[in-house]
Amino acid sequence: MTLSRLSQESGVSVRSLTAFENGHKAPSPETLDLLASALDLPVSFFSASEVEEIEIDALSFRALSKMSALDRDSARAAGRLAIEINQWMEERFTLPKPNVPTLPHLSPEEAAERVRALWGLGEAPIPNMVHLLESHGVRVFSLAADCASVDAFSLRWKEKTPFIYLNLEKSGERGRFDAAHELGHLVLHAQHRIPHGPEAENEAQQFASAFLMPRSGILAQMLHNADAKRILSAKKKWKVAAVALAYRLKDLGLVTDWRYRTTVKHLSQMGYRRGEPDGIIRESSQLLGKVFSALRASDFPTSKMADDLNITVDELNRHVFGLVPLVIDGEQESSYSKVRPNLRLVSG
Repeated sequence: MTLSRLSQESGVSVRSLTAFENGHKAPSPETLDLLASALDLPVSFFSASEVEEIEIDALSFRALSKMSALDRDSARAAGRLAIEINQWMEERFTLPKPNVPTLPHLSPEEAAERVRALWGLGEAPIPNMVHLLESHGVRVFSLAADCASVDAFSLRWKEKTPFIYLNLEKSGERGRFDAAHELGHLVLHAQHRIPHGPEAENEAQQFASAFLMPRSGILAQMLHNADAKRILSAKKKWKVAAVALAYRLKDLGLVTDWRYRTTVKHLSQMGYRRGEPDGIIRESSQLLGKVFSALRASDFPTSKMADDLNITVDELNRHVFGLVPLVIDGEQESSYSKVRPNLRLVSG
């Protein structure tokens, strides 16, 4: 939100807002109430401890040079808030340890094959990308609606815990590809390799294609010279977009450039360029669902979690795939067990 927009929403002058931001003036309690209401945040948010911002070069933003500063900083702030949510969970639960290799010396195809081997995936389709990532210690969060211009991004916080942020407005197939794309950044662009720019994006795209559609598995499907009908049938098995599968077939030399262009044109006429008709359901988080189930079983109100984070329940819900349980009328805070449940995730 720009200063002028915040001024309009809150009734506080731009001059005063600038003075507050620069530390030249302290807002009165009444002004804080106005700002909290305009920003949909509790007053406690303004007096919470300072947090370390995420460095831009640590993020895998796509087309960073074309992003507005507003979109970039909104996404950075959303990412940082998700880190706070994760820290809150790690203090109370035993979550899966990170198990994402760094392979900057390999080609995208080789790196995808290596990760599949290390994770014991074989050549079969991946049933659920989000569950797979979480089972290997990747923290996956959803992007709030005010970050709609960002497809997805990732980072390694403090060069340790990997995070992936996904835009839920995309199709289920696109969401899986975005998740695999960001995994490619985490695997390939470590050890001082900046995870954005045309070269990094192209490598992450190649990784995602190879990871979701492994060479041996695709070759076994007998898709040589496949037309649109065969691609639409095969895409259901691999849970990928039809155009992405067509490109993978071209990349593997299974279709000619002419066949590829003709097929993509046909798929576009059927609506598969803009979206994925009759596509799969959008994947959600298993880990976050288990956390909220454990809190509910312990009679720990989600509103208390939001209070601890100095945000509203609605704001919390925007970052956790909308999985926050509905508040029951008359719900009261109760004592919360200090036991640290061990959340064990099954991949797939």
